[in-house]
Amino acid sequence: MKRLDDQPFPPAPRRAIPGAMTIKLICLDADDTLWHNMRHFNATQDALTDMLQPFADVDVTRERLIACEIRNLPLYGYGAKGFTLSMIEAAVELAGDQLSTAMIQDILAAGRALLAHPVELFDGVEETLERLADIGPLVLVTKGDLLHQESKLAASGLGDLFSGIEIVSDKKVDTFRTLFARHGIAPEQAVMAGDSMRSDILPALEAGAWAAFIPQEGAWSHERAQPPIGAARYTQLERLGELPDWIAGIN
Repeated sequence: MKRLDDQPFPPAPRRAIPGAMTIKLICLDADDTLWHNMRHFNATQDALTDMLQPFADVDVTRERLIACEIRNLPLYGYGAKGFTLSMIEAAVELAGDQLSTAMIQDILAAGRALLAHPVELFDGVEETLERLADIGPLVLVTKGDLLHQESKLAASGLGDLFSGIEIVSDKKVDTFRTLFARHGIAPEQAVMAGDSMRSDILPALEAGAWAAFIPQEGAWSHERAQPPIGAARYTQLERLGELPDWIAGIN
C-alpha cells in the first residue's frame, strides 16, 4: 500500500497572501494639498518686502527672511506664528534702529491676517476624498501650529472624512513608522500624498510606504528636494483627483 505522501500529486499552486499588496491606509498632507496655503505666505512676504524697501532690495529681504525662518525652525517650528517672528527678526536685522514701532505693528498685523485667511479648497477635493474613503481610512498628516491647523481643518468642512488627524512638529522617517505602527499596518500597505518632496515623499518612501508627489506653484524652497530615482513605490501626479486611480492600480 502506498502512503498518501507517495501519491504523484502535482505541486500545489502558489497562493497569494490576501491583502499583501492592498493599500489599507491613505495619508494626506493638508496645506497646498487639500487647500491653498503658500499663496498667503507669499503675499505676506511681499508685504514685508514693500515695508522694508527703504532699507533693502526685495531680493535681499527675501533671502534674509528665508535665513531667519530656517534658523528659527528648531525654536518656533512651522507655521504662521513662527513666520511672523521671523519677519520681525529680519526687519530688525535689515532696518536696525530705524525700524519704527509703527512698522513692527504693521508686521504683526500682517501675521494676524495670515492666521485668519480663509480656507480655499482646491477644485474637486471633497469629491476626491469621498472616493478615497471608499478605498481605505484617511489620515491627515500635517505639520505646523496645532491651533492654526485645527482651525483650518474645521473651516474646511473636511474633518468628518478622516479617520485620524496627525498634527506633528515635523515629518521624518520615524514619524511615519510610528504612525503606521499605531494604525497596525505594514508600511507597504500605506500611501502618503502631498506637495512637499522633502517632508511628504522622501521620508514616507524611506519608511517603506508608497508616495504620490503632487507639486504646487509657489512652493517654499525649504521643502524642495531631488525626487527619488527608480523608486518603485513613487509617482508624480498633476492633481489630487488622480490619486484614487493610482491606488486602484496598486491594489
